[in-house]
Amino acid sequence: MNRMKKTRVTAPAGKILFVNPWIYDFAAHDFWIKPLGLLYLASILRENGFHIDFIDCLNPYHPGLQFEKGMKKPVRKYGGHGNFPKEHIPKPAPLSHIPRYYKRYGITPRLFHEELQRIDSPDIIFVTSMMTYWYPGVFEAIRMLREHFRNVPIVLGGVYATLCTAHAKKYSGADIVAPGAGECQLAGLIKELLDHELDFIPGMDNLDSIPYPAFDLVSHLDQVPIETSRGCPFRCSYCASLIIQCDFICRHPIKVVDEIEYWHRNFNVADFSFYDDALLVHSKDHLVPMLTEIRERNIRCSFHCPNGLHLKEVNEEISSLMFNTGFKTIRFGFETADATRQIRTGAKISNDETREAIDHLKAAGYKSSDIGVYILCGLPGQHADEVRDSIVFIKSCGARPVITEFSPIPGTRLWNQCVEASPCDIAGEPLFHNNTLMPCRDKSITFEVFHELKRLTREEFF
Repeated sequence: MNRMKKTRVTAPAGKILFVNPWIYDFAAHDFWIKPLGLLYLASILRENGFHIDFIDCLNPYHPGLQFEKGMKKPVRKYGGHGNFPKEHIPKPAPLSHIPRYYKRYGITPRLFHEELQRIDSPDIIFVTSMMTYWYPGVFEAIRMLREHFRNVPIVLGGVYATLCTAHAKKYSGADIVAPGAGECQLAGLIKELLDHELDFIPGMDNLDSIPYPAFDLVSHLDQVPIETSRGCPFRCSYCASLIIQCDFICRHPIKVVDEIEYWHRNFNVADFSFYDDALLVHSKDHLVPMLTEIRERNIRCSFHCPNGLHLKEVNEEISSLMFNTGFKTIRFGFETADATRQIRTGAKISNDETREAIDHLKAAGYKSSDIGVYILCGLPGQHADEVRDSIVFIKSCGARPVITEFSPIPGTRLWNQCVEASPCDIAGEPLFHNNTLMPCRDKSITFEVFHELKRLTREEFF
C-alpha cells in the first residue's frame, strides 16, 4: 500500500504552515538531521485534506544562499550529512563569558522573510524545537512569524517544548505549547483552533498506521531518517527517552522495508539514517527480519546510525547482517568503563560484553575506525581519570572512542544531582544545558584536560 497516497478530499480543509527553526549554538553539524516529527504531522494533516506549507530554516541547499554576502557554501559530505550555512551572531548574555563564537546555523533571516512572503496566510502555524539550549533560534522564528501573521495561532512542540514546558510557555511567544507526541494532540488542537474534526486519526499504539513523513516537501532530499520504533526499554539515568516516549513500541519490520523501498525507488534516496533509541533491541523479531528482507529485495543503500546503538545486543548474526546490508556509520553507547557507574546509570552494558560485541563487529568486516563508541565526559562526580581509562579501554578493544560532552536533561533521574553539581542555574536557564559548557563537570576536567582527552581519542588504536 502506498501510504503517501493523495487525500480523497477535494476542497482544502484549511492551510497549515510547518516551520523548522534555526539552531543557535557555538557548534552544530548536520548528522543526518531532519524534522521527522514535524513531517509526520504534515502527512497526517494532508491526509485530512489540509494544504501544507513547509519552511526549513536549516536547509543547506536553499538556492538563495548563493546570493547572500558573507555566506560560504556549506560543505556537504557523502550520504546526506555535512555543514549547515552559518553566520556569527552576538552571544546571549548568560553565555557572554564563553570564549567562542556563537552562530546562527541555517538560512539568513532575509531568506526566511522571503519564504514567509510567498506563503498565503495560514490557519495555524506549527513550530518544532530540538535541544533545550537551542531555544533562541526557536524564539526568533516565532517572533518573525508573529510579525508576518499577527492573528494566526502558533503551536510550539518538540523536545524543548516537552522538557522545558514552563519556560516555553512563559518566554517563547507561542500561543500553545504542546509537550509530548504531537500525533496524540493533533486532533484536539485542530478542533480547538479551527473547530474542525479530523476524519483520519492514526492509532498511536500502531506506528504503521501513520502515513510516511512528508519528505516530498523537502527541497533537496539527500537522505531520509527512518523510524522503526519509539521509546526504549532501558532506563538510563541520564537519558530523556522515557520522558519523550514512555512505552517501547515497534513497527512491523516488513513495513519498515516497504518504506525504505518507497523512498529509494520513487525518490532515488540512497542514504537512510536511524535515530531509534533502541534499534537493536528484540532483534530476532525486529532488526533481523528487517535486514533479511532488505537483502532479499536487493535494496542497495547506505544506512547510518549516529545515535548510540546498544552494544549488548550485538552478536555474530547482527554484525554480519549490518555489514552486508550497507550499515556504514555505526555508533554505540558505552558511556564509561567504570563498573560502578555502569550499574548506577542503568546497567545497559558491561566491559566484557563490550569487548565481545566489538569482536563480533570486526569479525564481520568492520575496521576499528568504523566502530565509534561514545564516552560521556562531564557527568556529575566523574573524575578525568575515569574518562581517560574509558578511552584506553575502548581502544584496547579495537574500536574508536568518541567523546560526548554531557548535557544535563530536565526530568531525568540524574537531574537533581546535576542541579546540585552545577555552578550554573541549569534549573532556571536552559542555555546552561549547552554541552559546550559541560556544566556539571568535576573540577578535575578543566578545558585543557578535556582537549588532552580529545587528543587521546585521535591517537593510534594500538
